[in-house]
Order: sequence, then C-alpha cells, then structure tokens
Amino acid sequence: MPVGHNRRRKPGKASSIYDVARESGVSVFTVSAVVNNKSHVGKKLRERVEAAIRKLNYRPNLIARSLANRRTHTIGMIVPDIANPFFPMVVRGAEDAAQKHGYNLLLCNSDDNLEKEEREIELLLSKRVDGILLTKTVEDFRPSLWQMIKDVGIPFVLVMRTYPKLTNDAVITDDYLGAYNAVCHLARAGRRRIGLISGPLKVSNAMARWQGFCDALRAQGLAFDQKLVVEGDYRTESGFRAGHALLSQRPDGIYAANYLMTVGLLKAAEEMGVACPDDFGLVSFDDYPWLGVFRPKLTTVELPKHQLGSEAAELLIERIGGRRTKAVVKKLQPELRVRESCGFALHLSKAQPERGLRARQLQST
Repeated sequence: MPVGHNRRRKPGKASSIYDVARESGVSVFTVSAVVNNKSHVGKKLRERVEAAIRKLNYRPNLIARSLANRRTHTIGMIVPDIANPFFPMVVRGAEDAAQKHGYNLLLCNSDDNLEKEEREIELLLSKRVDGILLTKTVEDFRPSLWQMIKDVGIPFVLVMRTYPKLTNDAVITDDYLGAYNAVCHLARAGRRRIGLISGPLKVSNAMARWQGFCDALRAQGLAFDQKLVVEGDYRTESGFRAGHALLSQRPDGIYAANYLMTVGLLKAAEEMGVACPDDFGLVSFDDYPWLGVFRPKLTTVELPKHQLGSEAAELLIERIGGRRTKAVVKKLQPELRVRESCGFALHLSKAQPERGLRARQLQST
C-alpha cells in the first residue's frame, strides 16, 4: 500500500501530495520525483502521476519546496523602460522560456536610473529569486550592493547591454552590424551627407551602433562630420531635440538608433517643414507591426526581440542548474527591412532616366 494511502481528502480542501499518491497508486516519493522533474521515473508511471495531478488539480507547495531545495523557481528581470515598445516582447520571450522550465518571472523597471536599479536588485534578492536578467544602467553599483550580490551568489545574465564587471554572460544583438547595414543602405540610395541620432554613448549597444555608423561611412567613401552626429537617450524627447539640431545641418540621410528617437525626429521634421524621403532618407532601429501605417513606411533594422528574451532566460536557467561553466555571449543577428523612408525607390526612379539619356547619347555618337 502506498505511503499516505489511508489519508482521505476532506470536501473543499485543496489536494495534497498524499491525495495524488493515492489516486495514482504510487508513493509520495514517486509523486515528488515527478513534480520535481527527476529523470529516474519511467514514462508510463510519470504519465499516470501527471494524470492524477490534472484530475485533482494538485498544486505543489512552492514555499515548502523552496525551503527544501533553497530555490524559489523564480527569476527576476530588470528592464530600463517598460514604456519603450522594444521591451514588452523581450519580456514576453523571457517569460515564455521561464514558464517552459517551471519558473515564474518578476519584472522590475529601472527607468535607466542607477538608484532605482539598485533598489530593484535589493528587492529581488530579498524575494530570494534564483537568478536575475538585467539590462544594466551606465553607472556602477555602490560597494554595499556589490557585497550583497557576492554574498547571495545567484547568477546574472545581461540583456542587450554588456557589463563585464558583473558578469560575462550576456545575450545581445549585433548592433554594430545593424548600424553598418543601415548606413550602407542609405549610401546605396544616393545619400552622401548622412547623420546619426545615437543612444547614450556610455551604453555598450549605443557605442556599437555609433562604431557601425562610422565604419560604414568609411567603407562607402563618405566623410564623417561631427555636426551630423547628435547624442540622444533612446527616448522620444531626445529624438525631437536631436532632430531640430541635426536637420538644421541639412543632411540628406539619417540613421536613428532606436524607434522612440525616430518618432521625435519625425515630429521635428514636421515642425521644420522638412519631408522624408524627399529631403532626407531615414533608417531606424526596431521594427513593429504598426509601422505599416506610417507615411512614409519606415525602413528599419529589426532586432529579434522575443528570441532575445527567450535565449537570455534559457541561459540564466542553465546557470541556475549548474549546467554551464564557461562565460557565454550570444549575439543575435539583425535584419534590414527596406520600405519607403530610405528613399531607395526614389533614387532608382531618378537614376533610370539618367541611364536612358546616357544610352541615347552613346547611340548617337
């Protein structure tokens, strides 16, 4: 007779592990092994226990489990700005991966502010999360927080930005390549005075996008002009201010390093009476389903947002389980999506008559 077989569940009372053991005809140790996903339980026995769990709507006592194995099966995630439309899909990817492995996710928003980021880390550590996904602000932690992180000893995985002082584990996008491809495409569209609205250059991904911009200019034989580079902070208002400053220099092409700054730039262009793509070609970072309603439709560098969150969570859970030893930096590839704002079609329409005229001139000689 299985352990706990003589126990009877009272009507209205939540099912216990003993109820599942009685229903499936196994011991509570076997039920525990199934619930904790131990590999030694055979397939048929596991299916029988899982059927009993579903039938009785059994929910494991997570608090008791966490006290027993010192894990809460919870991970924390801190993003700089949940209002930025880039991050919800990143969070969704992390949550989907976490839930697949039986983890819950606690989300915090730092507003890209160090003091708030430090408070959120302290909160997550107090909640005894098993690991933390972090998009790091620029500044360094205070010494007391460093000591707390060291004492707790849980793993961190960085998302979108690197910060080797904390950890070398990171899942990022190839921001250098995305910027390089964006600027090269503007050059192919006939743009020669190409400007940049960058993110905050103390942040690793903003610096990578700046470097990609510079190297693409060099590769295309175009001059770098400091007056055509304006630093923003990845928010709409900074894009608006940068747009006024940059458009007054009359560039014929602009690469904006994220979507929110692109919105600010286009608002500035409207105020100044400057039209895209007639007066300047534009390529933006980040792509979203609603961009089809923009006029002109935006040419963008798409970043794999869901995959970014998912792979970061997978890496963190591997770290929690001790299944990795060497540091890992995963770099996901961007995709250039050509639409109207770059002015490439406009460039081709202007080039075609010139080719026809040149051909006619050659024929008449």
